[in-house]
Amino acid sequence: MKRTVLSLLVFLAAGLVTLASPALAQEAVQMPQPPLEGYYTYGKLRGVSTDEAMRGAAAATTVPMWGYTVTSSRDSNTYSGVMVGRSPFFHGARTTTIPVVIIPVKFTMTDHDVGAQVFDPTAADPTCSPHGSAVTVFQNSPILNAVNFTMPFSGGINVGSGQYVDEFQRANFWSNVSTTGNRFHTTLSPVTTLPVQAVTVPTGHGKGYLASDFVGSFCGSLGGLDGSWWDPVIFTGGSGGEAQTLISSLTTAGKISPTQFPIFLFYNVVMNQTGESACGSGCALGYHNSQGFPVQTYGVADWDTTLLFDQPGSTTGNSSVMSHEVAEWMDDPLGSNPVPPWGHIGQQPGCQGNLEVGDALSGTIVPQVLLNGMEYDLQELVFFSWFYGAPSIAVDGTFSDNNTFTSDAGAPCT
Repeated sequence: MKRTVLSLLVFLAAGLVTLASPALAQEAVQMPQPPLEGYYTYGKLRGVSTDEAMRGAAAATTVPMWGYTVTSSRDSNTYSGVMVGRSPFFHGARTTTIPVVIIPVKFTMTDHDVGAQVFDPTAADPTCSPHGSAVTVFQNSPILNAVNFTMPFSGGINVGSGQYVDEFQRANFWSNVSTTGNRFHTTLSPVTTLPVQAVTVPTGHGKGYLASDFVGSFCGSLGGLDGSWWDPVIFTGGSGGEAQTLISSLTTAGKISPTQFPIFLFYNVVMNQTGESACGSGCALGYHNSQGFPVQTYGVADWDTTLLFDQPGSTTGNSSVMSHEVAEWMDDPLGSNPVPPWGHIGQQPGCQGNLEVGDALSGTIVPQVLLNGMEYDLQELVFFSWFYGAPSIAVDGTFSDNNTFTSDAGAPCT
């Protein structure tokens, strides 16, 4: 799997910062200067064919999925893929609910000069998260609660009331679903939150960094987690890892199943390809994956309040990472929906050939959404028609849900 880099979050030259620890008073430690470099990644279903996955969906042994076949106007080729839910093209009045399970993960990073640091999404953090813990504000967010959405957000068309990704999906296929009124939805429900899963990260596989370790004014602490220890399936193409151990134990205990969408929720913890560096070579903010038979889909997302990844015009603040991953899970659950190659935009400096609806606009935020007294950062998402070509079947003939893209992806990327 090729890693892609979030080019919207410009990585500045590394500077020298001397940590305050007495043990290192004489040692200059090289630290990257914020905004730190972040990216999103994904896994592809292995060992199970798409046909087998779809048979499981038809038998209700995994999440519901529907298939499509489309001829692209970008290259005149025909492509087939699958998405979560029910088809908007046939019987477009159908509403689907998918149970979601929030799995908060508390990491204790033993490797830091000032002692162990704890990153707990269930803990209060009034300085950096004044509206509640990461779990609380996620539970209260537009990703899991209905909001009345207009797309594009300024001067667009009202697409209805629902969760953000549900309303994005309605807007995505507006030409088909608008004729059915408000009857087509793909909703995350019911929502279950498991007790926090406590993980102590071995030395060498995770490290805590204080905001004061970096140049500038930032909030709290950042955890750098070794991705190859956490989930080598994603980061090195290997097997095993702490994520797989948790998935196995929670499945055995009956806490999660392939018919549900489990989401591992981190708080200010990001993942490196290997090691525990503070994103000097880039950090993964989240990913989605599918595996096994019946197919188990799952997502992983950081809830970021550090501000270490933010810069004018782009952000990873609070719910933006989660909105990115939930949308990509819904529109490319197996990680391999083929499209004419696109690239040289968003987090992709090269070419990419699958339908990941967040990657081309990584870091681009729609106008903040106020809900339950908090302003949420939601990432702008790319419509189906941008990948396969004009004319757009999305709301108002657009190509992304806040109209940043005013035309399709153009000639196939080379």
